[in-house]
Amino acid sequence: MTERIIFAGAGGQGIMLVAKVLAQAAMEDNKFVTWLPSYGAEVRGGASRCIVVISDKKISSPYINSADSFIAMNQPSLRKYFPLLREAGILVLNTSLAEPPAKTKKFYLVKIAATDIAIKLGNIKVANIVALGAYLAKKKIINKQALINVMFDMSKGISRELFEINKKAFEEGFNG
Repeated sequence: MTERIIFAGAGGQGIMLVAKVLAQAAMEDNKFVTWLPSYGAEVRGGASRCIVVISDKKISSPYINSADSFIAMNQPSLRKYFPLLREAGILVLNTSLAEPPAKTKKFYLVKIAATDIAIKLGNIKVANIVALGAYLAKKKIINKQALINVMFDMSKGISRELFEINKKAFEEGFNG
């Protein structure tokens, strides 16, 4: 099994963080992982993309020509990176900030109003974790508990509330 994922959105939407959480959880789940960030010229508000490759065997390169899954957090990112989604791939779309693309190829669409859900939870910054939950509900590539453990470990020393809201956001996306 090898899964090639693109996370994309605007700077400030937590693209690198959510990709790092998934990569770390995959390592905890004994998978091979690569994590390849790419920032636009402006960090906050500019384009932000991260490629994560997860596999049961060694990975020869972190770069990909096509993605099995694409998590798009806004319309500009969807337009820019959608062509990299392979035929029959999974598109997780934050419908709070993006409209579904025209059906130019076959793909599985997972719609989630991630930003709206995050606002309802009380912290817009957890929209990325909502989208990650929706992705993992569809593509069960790692153990769900491994991801929760990583979120807990990453929030140590920061705040217990941060972990709790991220866990709620993940569950909302996973069950949504």
